[in-house]
Amino acid sequence: MKIGTAASDHSAVSDPLRMVARIHRMRTLGLGAGAIAVAGVLYENGASWPVWALLFANGFVWPVVAYFIASRSADPHRAELRNLAFDSAAGGFWVAMMQFNVLPSAVIVVMLSADKLGVGGWRLLRRTATLQVVTCAVTAALLGFPFKPESSMFNILLSLPFMFTYPLAISAVAHALSRKVVRQNRQLDQINRTDGLTGLSNRANWEETARHELERALRTQRPAALMMLDIDDFKRINDQYGHPTGDAVLRRVADTMRDNLRSIDTPARFGGDEFGAVLVELEPADAVALIERIRRSLESARFDEAPGLRFTVSIGIAMADASVTDAGAWVRQADAALYRAKQAGRNRVQVQAAAIPG
Repeated sequence: MKIGTAASDHSAVSDPLRMVARIHRMRTLGLGAGAIAVAGVLYENGASWPVWALLFANGFVWPVVAYFIASRSADPHRAELRNLAFDSAAGGFWVAMMQFNVLPSAVIVVMLSADKLGVGGWRLLRRTATLQVVTCAVTAALLGFPFKPESSMFNILLSLPFMFTYPLAISAVAHALSRKVVRQNRQLDQINRTDGLTGLSNRANWEETARHELERALRTQRPAALMMLDIDDFKRINDQYGHPTGDAVLRRVADTMRDNLRSIDTPARFGGDEFGAVLVELEPADAVALIERIRRSLESARFDEAPGLRFTVSIGIAMADASVTDAGAWVRQADAALYRAKQAGRNRVQVQAAAIPG
């Protein structure tokens, strides 16, 4: 009889209990609907009451037993694979018991094959299909190889619930899984683009943004500025207050940049205690005023966990102009301005006016 879920995937192995629950839902639906299709053939063939008892047990009791076995196993995934093998054997048994009635037999075999392919790929399909064929052959031999492939209208009608409900259920599960994969891919992409400590863009993502904004600024002749910020004497903060407090300082810098920059600007953690930002559509004086506000805010920052802690930052700014040939040169100009701010006594904003050769 029919079981499983063709929409299950190999990634479910990493969460075996979730896989077991998913297969249980699909097994319950598939076996219940499949039992109706088989029942139509058994009724026409005048099956005895033990056969009816077996059908009831397989269709309505086995899904509960299979879930109990797998969910309480030390290795739920392996236990569920054994359950799937039993399902295939049961499918072969019922095909022979129906005397190879074409429609319900074909539906059961095809769906069982789709399940195994979806759960374990071709390897599982080959193994379970072999078991299904052997069980079918043994059962048919014990019955004297009866062969009545004709499907009556009664058989067709009782197969319809199985034919309609189960493919729709598989499609629903597949859709849910595909949406989950899309969400996970988006989350992974976000993680790959984000600095884990501060939540800002990481260096690789930010440098790509800087390249695009520089190209846009040069093409449209609109102003753009690149800022490089460095925490003054950050090693002293780590040595005196500890790395957790140092991390708190890094997060405060990130939060202050987010609070003061606009939504069209792109802040990032460049690496270590160095940060960067690309500011667009700002004239030089306006860019300096905005960045000066960030510097003053950080100068007045206080920390509950370290009341005596004070820190400052040095900031370099480079405007996009004809002297900037690429994003790397733009960063080097801002770094040169940052170096001049450090040399001039730190805790200040310095604008780089001259080009720095690449």
